[in-house]
Amino acid sequence: MSSTAPIGVFDSGLGGISVVRQLVRDMPHERVLYFGDSANAPYGVKSPEQVKALSFAIVERFVKQGAKAVVIACNTATSAAVNDLREAYDIPIIGMEPALKIACDRGDVPSDPHHIPQRVIVAATPLTLRERKFAKLMDRFDSDNEIYKEPCPDLVEIVESGRLGDHDLVMRTLHGYFDQYDLDRIDSVVLGCTHFVFYRDYFRELLPERAAVIDGNEGTVRHLGVVLESLGHLAPESAEGGVELANSDPSERIAALSRELLHA
Repeated sequence: MSSTAPIGVFDSGLGGISVVRQLVRDMPHERVLYFGDSANAPYGVKSPEQVKALSFAIVERFVKQGAKAVVIACNTATSAAVNDLREAYDIPIIGMEPALKIACDRGDVPSDPHHIPQRVIVAATPLTLRERKFAKLMDRFDSDNEIYKEPCPDLVEIVESGRLGDHDLVMRTLHGYFDQYDLDRIDSVVLGCTHFVFYRDYFRELLPERAAVIDGNEGTVRHLGVVLESLGHLAPESAEGGVELANSDPSERIAALSRELLHA
């Protein structure tokens, strides 16, 4: 496998572009093929079997394009398909999961031997929060912390429909999900869906200053770099990186929105 081969990145729609932005920032010499499955979005309300079938079709597309690795830039698709994809293909398949460990580790203070219990809201899609993969992740941390699961499917729809700039709509939607919590007692919100990373500034407006807003994009890209380096497949510094955007929805609206989100 050539070190200048591309990296495939996919998502149920446009959310994974937030991961591509991180990848371009941290690994600028890599070529990235992005595929958004907006024609079938959202994945978060589909069955695991449906998501698995869609994920396999996209990875097969990347393999035919000569991808040296695939990033599933979608927590929902990771939950439903990552294990089966890794069994089926011999290239690295990098998945994502809500960054709950980072949120809970904030309770470990070097000067204090006792863990300070963290109150954490995990915002994600309904399927991510229902799947066994997330249940196992939550089991590792919920005995020492208070963890609240908050499914937010409408946040996916707002990004996909190009209404991310509608401040009133976004804040009204966030209040609809989060006003049930005493936010002054919350230590962090985990953005457990790549679409939600685009809402970081809105969450900052919603939450008190002491509360952290945490996502897994940086850690995912860092893990990808470690895996590629271990295989000798990192692109050389002389290589010219770039991003090629594709989508199952062929409309100009989606193409323009994809470019806008990539360069926002």
